[in-house]
Amino acid sequence: MGTSQSSKGSPSNVPMVPPWVSDVLPPSDGNKDNPVDNDDHADSASPQADSNQPPIPPAPPGRFGPARTSLGRFAYTGSAEDMRRGIGHYVHKGLGGSRTAVRRFGSTANTAGVLYNALSSIASGQTFSAGSPLDPVLLAGQSVDVVMDAVVEAVRPVDGTLDAEASRDAINNALSELLGRYPDADLLNLSNEQRLFAIEHYIAWDVFNRFRLDVGKTIQDKAPSISMALARLKEARDYIREGIAASFRKIQGNRETLSSCQVKRMVLDVLKDAFIIFEGYLT
Repeated sequence: MGTSQSSKGSPSNVPMVPPWVSDVLPPSDGNKDNPVDNDDHADSASPQADSNQPPIPPAPPGRFGPARTSLGRFAYTGSAEDMRRGIGHYVHKGLGGSRTAVRRFGSTANTAGVLYNALSSIASGQTFSAGSPLDPVLLAGQSVDVVMDAVVEAVRPVDGTLDAEASRDAINNALSELLGRYPDADLLNLSNEQRLFAIEHYIAWDVFNRFRLDVGKTIQDKAPSISMALARLKEARDYIREGIAASFRKIQGNRETLSSCQVKRMVLDVLKDAFIIFEGYLT
């Protein structure tokens, strides 16, 4: 998909969180025992940002400069310390710190909620409107690839933004990894464990795809060879994935079927926890 090429990164003097990124419920301020909102009316409306949240700051000049410096050294030498520092700088200055970074990834949380709801609805036999990409009549007897494409189209339609392309790629990769982990899984009848696996891996891929779009070109340009650049990008991806996985395990707990709103809240908590860990490497 469209994430195979890196962009030049977001310029300065623009909002840290683009206007097309919808705000969602803020994280639960580190309450690990109950990180999701269990209010009976939580799904009565699309969750909105807390009115007490500070205004979104403009991006400073050279916002990705420190990240590119460290990642350039990492690309050339393979230093894991430089890689970790580069990702820390990416969160700290490039994304405005963990709090603003979570808001930047509001679409990730929203899409995760839609993905979980779609996979749950399919498994429960919910009726979809005629012509929907997830219409069981259209999917009956289709290949895994066709079903995966239908899920991607239903959950994250093309809207002309790089965020959408990154998310579509992330959903596709997450479902592919799900089938790798559970070879006998039926995408039309996933268990809750399998749905949460898909959500965890979707988050990791979406964060990495945004990272690659913003600063991946530095790694590509500074690595000694194309093959080495790909290897370095994989190292960065694995580090991001491990951080997301650790935060997901900490915050997920033992959960039965969740609502879309609860998944969004949980994903925000996972992102906040992971970004704090990434940023904390600088201290």
